[in-house]
Amino acid sequence: MSTAAPGPRVLAHPDRDEIRLEAVLHALSDAVRLRIVRELADREAALSCSYFDLPVTKSTTTHHFRVLRESGVVRQTYQGTTKLNALRRDDLDALFPGLLDTVLAAALADSARRALPGTGAVTSSASG
Repeated sequence: MSTAAPGPRVLAHPDRDEIRLEAVLHALSDAVRLRIVRELADREAALSCSYFDLPVTKSTTTHHFRVLRESGVVRQTYQGTTKLNALRRDDLDALFPGLLDTVLAAALADSARRALPGTGAVTSSASG
């Protein structure tokens, strides 16, 4: 008696015409999600969830990937039991020309600025 192999696991993604700017901006507004997107853009390859060394719990990591997928920023596919993540650059560039490049460049500049000595948080005191 043989059992049929289970079908591939498929995750729901918005079609290109269903991707909304507000959802993309929301997804990119979180530091952890922006870090994921930066790494995907740098590698230009699909990466497994376990590739990312994130400063959050596994359940929070799952949440961040779901937000990215449901907003249309990434496409998740299963390869065996591994969930691979790929940036939907073509879709985002077609819908919002220059947005992804601008956000990634700004994130890089912000990281460089924060890494410079003497550019930490500025505190101010109220005088009264």
